[in-house]
Amino acid sequence: MAQGQEQKLIGLKDFRENLASYLQRLNKGEHFLVLRRSQPAFQVLPVNDDEGDWETVIDFTKIKKGGVNIKEILARL
Repeated sequence: MAQGQEQKLIGLKDFRENLASYLQRLNKGEHFLVLRRSQPAFQVLPVNDDEGDWETVIDFTKIKKGGVNIKEILARL
């Protein structure tokens, strides 16, 4: 977490119901700790594209329109 940035606490229900709004805020650099029943469930952080850590290994939408179900992939491993 960068110096001077405060992590916001949000409820899981609020996160689900207002996902589009939170995505916009993520794109502006905000990050959140999502709580479920007052307990930390997970963190949502913006991807840092400056580091170049992301690369496409395989595009499953080219194999099957809409992508491939993860259960199908795991069953074949």
